[in-house]
Amino acid sequence: MPPGRPPTWTTGWTPSRTAYQDASKQDGHVALAAHSLGCWAASAWLNKYPSSQVCGAFMVAPPDPHGPAFPRQAAATFTGLSAEPLPRPALVVGSANDPYCTPEAAAGFAARWEARWHLAGACGHRNSTSGLGAWQHGRELLGSLTRQ
Repeated sequence: MPPGRPPTWTTGWTPSRTAYQDASKQDGHVALAAHSLGCWAASAWLNKYPSSQVCGAFMVAPPDPHGPAFPRQAAATFTGLSAEPLPRPALVVGSANDPYCTPEAAAGFAARWEARWHLAGACGHRNSTSGLGAWQHGRELLGSLTRQ
């Protein structure tokens, strides 16, 4: 991607088809795991490649592109997005106090993605500053998705 140019869907935000193919060669049971803006990238990828053999998407802390804390200048290509039904099972995990997305908005995304919704307490944006460490509960949630 050229320096100073914001990423677009085709220049860096969505996983490449090659990355998926490489992962599926290692293990035929591939799940997409996404955090924050990656949730939107994962949903775009799944809808672009609906016949992929991905078993599901684990989507943690999706930000609300229309929310007051959304970084519109840094992530301008995300502001026009809307959640559409996904072709694979998905689990959306949100926080009661995520500064980038209210639980209601995250639950709405899950409903429009036709994904399971899980409110996992008050841990902010569920990143390294959340103090979750290895996040065993997250591993259990991911396992519940991949066993479907």
